[in-house]
Amino acid sequence: MTLAGARCAGALAARVFAGCLAADVAQAGASCNQGLWVDAMLGSYHINPDRHFEDFNPGVGLECTISPQWAAAAGYFRNSLLRPSFYGGAVFAPESLHWGAARLGAMGGVISGYNYGRFGVGENHRTGLVLTPTVILERGRFGANLIVVPPIPADHLPLTLGLQARVRVR
Repeated sequence: MTLAGARCAGALAARVFAGCLAADVAQAGASCNQGLWVDAMLGSYHINPDRHFEDFNPGVGLECTISPQWAAAAGYFRNSLLRPSFYGGAVFAPESLHWGAARLGAMGGVISGYNYGRFGVGENHRTGLVLTPTVILERGRFGANLIVVPPIPADHLPLTLGLQARVRVR
């Protein structure tokens, strides 16, 4: 597949995802009894990179809070390698790590768009498992996630900090 074809496929996948996301918000709201959040992926900071990476990473996602400790998350963003990334998984933030508006937790699940080498699946091994420490901030209807993404050696991606803004819609 050519670069132009990959970009076209990525744009189409993003449109399909956005349509499904909009259609499922009402249905998800019924099962998210502790809250439904819309996340906007904003950007990233790469720690000691050995090359240039894109720091502006626009995207959108949903977080369905199931209990004070658990949430389900899914979304899309353009990653630091200018590839489309889709993710889905769970967020765990134990009660013992809550301090006022701040919580410490971890996000775990599946993400696409990076080269995971022998640990990846799919075309070019670009889908893999991820487990990231996360700082979750909430104040009323607004919040933020600071995500600590471990290095991905096959793509020469260093330790990275990601930032999402959050708005509670239910």
